[in-house]
Amino acid sequence: MRRSRAFIPTSKEAPSDATLASHIYLARAGFISQVAAGLYNYMPLAKKVIKKIENVINEEMSRVGAQEVELSFVTPADLWAESGRIEKFGKELLRFKDRKENLFVLGPTHEEMMVDLVRNRVTSYKNLPLNLYQMKTKFRDEARPRFGLMRGREFIMKDGYSFHASTEDLDREFESMEQAYKTILTRLGLEYRVVEADSGAIGGSGSKELMVIADSGEDTIAICSKCEYGANIEAAKRSFNPNPPEAPEAEFNKFLTPDIKSIEDLADFLKIDAYYTIKCVAKRVVYEDESEIVLFFLRGCDNLQEVKAINATDALDIVDVTEEELKEIGIVPGFIGPLDQDKAKHVIDCELKNARNMVCGANEQDYHYVGVDMKVLEDVAYFAEIAEVNEGDTCPHCEGTLSFTKGIEVGHIFKLGTTYSEALKAEYLDENGKTQPFIMGTYGMGVSRLVASVIEQHHDEKGCIWTKETAPYSVNIMISNIKNEAQVALGESLYAQLQEKNVEVMLDDRKERFGFKMKDAELIGFPYTIIIGKELDNGAVQIYERKTQEKQTVAVDSVFDTLMELL
Repeated sequence: MRRSRAFIPTSKEAPSDATLASHIYLARAGFISQVAAGLYNYMPLAKKVIKKIENVINEEMSRVGAQEVELSFVTPADLWAESGRIEKFGKELLRFKDRKENLFVLGPTHEEMMVDLVRNRVTSYKNLPLNLYQMKTKFRDEARPRFGLMRGREFIMKDGYSFHASTEDLDREFESMEQAYKTILTRLGLEYRVVEADSGAIGGSGSKELMVIADSGEDTIAICSKCEYGANIEAAKRSFNPNPPEAPEAEFNKFLTPDIKSIEDLADFLKIDAYYTIKCVAKRVVYEDESEIVLFFLRGCDNLQEVKAINATDALDIVDVTEEELKEIGIVPGFIGPLDQDKAKHVIDCELKNARNMVCGANEQDYHYVGVDMKVLEDVAYFAEIAEVNEGDTCPHCEGTLSFTKGIEVGHIFKLGTTYSEALKAEYLDENGKTQPFIMGTYGMGVSRLVASVIEQHHDEKGCIWTKETAPYSVNIMISNIKNEAQVALGESLYAQLQEKNVEVMLDDRKERFGFKMKDAELIGFPYTIIIGKELDNGAVQIYERKTQEKQTVAVDSVFDTLMELL
């Protein structure tokens, strides 16, 4: 492509709401333009990057036997009603009616549509397993779209779905897809981590996320110092503390603690470690048709993990409650304990199940219980994992310690089981002639988010630094002085040679100053720029590598071979 004919509207100004590097540089370098909140046009450079990413995905999907389809973007709402997700998905699901008053949704994900495609068309175990996928625009009506392509309302996603006759075969496919996704990210030149995750609104029995490591990531992930364990903070687990602090000794008793309402003040007042205190976090838990106040209990040194709390109560959401709401049902804020269970529903963290020597609220103003043995609640209380892991906790798989880092979720794979096939009555005949629901897996990867993720991980103060697999053009030939016939002739010759070798090359033939062209090249992020300038009088040109910012002087008669070796 000749730069004089290319549509690449670069700019010195970043969007006013841009805070992430990817948003700033993709907009400034002429890759994307904003249409409305969370909606973007992809210009020619972005389309080239997207197609390259899609090609890598297609190649790896072909290797594992997945077949590409394309489903309708508009989905009948009846399918979402069949699966039971039309309300659970919430306001992110954009609904509309056609001229005949039929209700439709814009697909944020396509489990229902893919199941509908397969049901009644695959009827025998002999036709299984089956893995179908698509590259598709999705729409989720985000309440706060932000960060450019990272969290838009409209986005491009690769979503795949597999159908099986046994859980063993699903496990095999799940591992195969995990490996394929890892290969994709490796080929794209990204540093990543595979982590355990919460299944969220998709559902299913187990899931993993593929996280690109970046300081700008929205997700916090816990990783082990010794093994490969990693998990989103929403799903991270830990081993029980192998070296707990020294326990206080006290007989069970009610103890006067005047105006002591916080865990910090309580631990200081009794001269004990917060590990032996019990914290109560009161929340209003929201269900489909109602809500209720729920009291969550955990060690004083821990924090409530809200996603775990939602899962523990089968709720849609949890929100804060006021002290007035608690007092209305006879609860004393600041002195709430788990021993009195008649005022509200209790959920107690599983690590407290057999805890001893604990201190908790006595459900009475200015009083706490000391010497509490939680075993007394073993048969009457509901225990669940609700605590968030802390940095320094012990890995659940080895003796390593957990630390936190930030990541960008670019892929998510789920073991769905029969969640959707049962709801949508998608069945096949097994080898005994009996009707069975398909056992399913689903495998998503954010294509447009990967575009942004590459830049979040590969950029500097000058602009984008594309990896070799994702660069829109591998080589940029920059003619410093377009009026110099020798420079133009060499530029045209190299341009033709590289095109013959199917190298994606840009010829910057604009009548602009050298400094302006160079800043553009660095902003866009071409891996290599051939600078044809004054060195040509000495029979040489310079090859500038964007990643290292190093220039090497190369003889004209060897520049082509040198460049091909670099590529």
